[in-house]
Amino acid sequence: MKYADVVIDNNTDATDLRYTYAYDGEDEDLLRIGRRVVVPFGMHNKETEGYVVGLSDAAPDISADGKKIRIKKISGIDKDVCLTEEAVRTALWMRERYICRYIEALKCFLPVSEVKRKTKDPFENIELSEADSQPKVLTEEQRKVLSCIENDISAGKHEVFLLKGVTGIGKTEVYLQAMQKVIDEGRQGIILVPEISLTPQLVGRFMSRFGKESVAVLHSKLTPAQRSVEYKRIEKGEVKVVIGARSAVFAPFDDIGLIVLDEEHETSYKSDKNPKYDCLEVATKRAIDHRAVLVLGSATPSVVDYYRSERGIFKRIELKERYNKVSLPEVEIVDMSKEVKAGNRSMFSVTLADAVSEALEKKKQVILFLNRRGYSTYISCRECGFVLKCGECGISMPYHKDTGLCECHYCGRKIRMPRTCPVCGSKLIGGYGVGTQQLEEKTRELFPEATVERLDLDSIKKKGELESKLKRFGNGKTDILIGTQLVAKGLDFSNVGLVGIISADVTLNIPDFRSSERTFQLVTQAAGRSGRGDEVGRVIIQTYSPDNRALTASAMHDYDAFFEDEIAIRKATEYPPFTEIFQIVIHDEDDEKAMEYAGRCAKWLRSKVPEGTYVLGPAAPMLMRQGGLYRYQILIKTPSGNRKNITALVRQLKEQHEKAKDKSKLMTVDINPFSFS
Repeated sequence: MKYADVVIDNNTDATDLRYTYAYDGEDEDLLRIGRRVVVPFGMHNKETEGYVVGLSDAAPDISADGKKIRIKKISGIDKDVCLTEEAVRTALWMRERYICRYIEALKCFLPVSEVKRKTKDPFENIELSEADSQPKVLTEEQRKVLSCIENDISAGKHEVFLLKGVTGIGKTEVYLQAMQKVIDEGRQGIILVPEISLTPQLVGRFMSRFGKESVAVLHSKLTPAQRSVEYKRIEKGEVKVVIGARSAVFAPFDDIGLIVLDEEHETSYKSDKNPKYDCLEVATKRAIDHRAVLVLGSATPSVVDYYRSERGIFKRIELKERYNKVSLPEVEIVDMSKEVKAGNRSMFSVTLADAVSEALEKKKQVILFLNRRGYSTYISCRECGFVLKCGECGISMPYHKDTGLCECHYCGRKIRMPRTCPVCGSKLIGGYGVGTQQLEEKTRELFPEATVERLDLDSIKKKGELESKLKRFGNGKTDILIGTQLVAKGLDFSNVGLVGIISADVTLNIPDFRSSERTFQLVTQAAGRSGRGDEVGRVIIQTYSPDNRALTASAMHDYDAFFEDEIAIRKATEYPPFTEIFQIVIHDEDDEKAMEYAGRCAKWLRSKVPEGTYVLGPAAPMLMRQGGLYRYQILIKTPSGNRKNITALVRQLKEQHEKAKDKSKLMTVDINPFSFS
């Protein structure tokens, strides 16, 4: 007889427990940690699926009110589904670290569904390159960096490397050759990218080098059937390398030798859905368990991770010279307030307009970056000051000219553009602010001979549209590519001679302690798309804050200067890496009830937290409503090293919330969130 701790496949707090079951079947050897089983559950013994997370040969002493409880028996074992013991250990660790449910963490390691029918290969159109099939000759710097990584791979030693290198440095070739070492050792590797848009280019290079059959791809745009097929290939041992966005960190490998987080600074590596995990932390946990090397690559590392490398927690290795030996782009900051004073109210400064014309004459391609979707960023009445806001979320709704609709970028709600003000009836209502749609329209007017395309979430809704647009730009059929963050990250095109950043102030004005860091990173990354060929590129940054330290440091390609300023401010204001931040959000249909309940929670927390830990709020975040519920947030700021204590306290608060009769509808917790909206 064996006894198993089983997590029930039921995503509620009421059943977020480990239930003990007995098993005495003939195929007892099949019962192992990670196995999916069927058990009788609840008062009516309904047949329910669950996952084994612990095993014992001895019967546990389970009693209630002094009476021993009869242990139910497992009904059946699923021979086809079994997580690795390491996956189960990581899932249990995630439950404690992120205050999530057992089943939420376990399901991170599972495909969405089983394959019911034959499914189309989602990567059949990936272009393989003969040039990428063979290793490239490395520079002296690249050889030194690769040697550090390979030595630890060979020794089976866990190490975390922060690979800092300017844009266009050739990090991908280092990843490829490090992965070859892993494969030669008979092990497997995971390559993570922050955006799905970066996947096709990278997949093509890895498939060219290692063969299509050895590479699997995992990301959220796959259908459940396609994702299941990729999982089966990995589990059967057919795959040596997995490439994908955040969720690919859970690839079901049994012997990982290398994990790479490319563009490690990107906020998309932090999940905003339950479980709200940090991909870097999960990757580190798995790398420790597998004795694997973890490489964090970025030209603009996060302030927190760079600080860790300064303290020796991460081992920093650097690449300072671009692979093509060409100097970094020339960067010019244009003060848009002077343009306005000179009578130029266009979104193009004279400098940028002239630079675009010059680049086009030289047959060079241009990227124009604006981190705002839509045509106008908000709708307002000039008569009474009314601003059109989403009825669900309480935030302004950008106008999309192509559909004639105002759309909430949080919940997707759409309404017709009003012809008159709904408050005062005035006809003086219209759009203000500039989005990528308006930028595209003005660009076509200014440069009618150029082929212009837009790349943002609104323009790539059809399947394959993203890949098609990138392919056309890569083949030189598009002269000017306009876009949001999608054009600023990781794209590698050799003929880009100019990058224009239309408004660097967009991210500077976000009410977040990371706004300067994000601005520096985004501007530097966007600028890095220029000059990847044989000539020095050019970058023009348009701003109303020309003296801002993030912009001036970015223009000088000086990460260290930015870091020294930023880390001093973080220390003085007690923000990460010197503290940990817990965000607790209370949701309810009733505004007053949500506020009152959040106030009680904050009062309880203040009575429990240790000295030096601060409880802030409750206060309404920017996104006051979501899904028809009002929201109020409480922030806990505690010194680094105190995370476990505060995690235990917040879990206690959540448990009390579940038992409270007058509770608000929902309580969510996020630890070190990347957004406070």
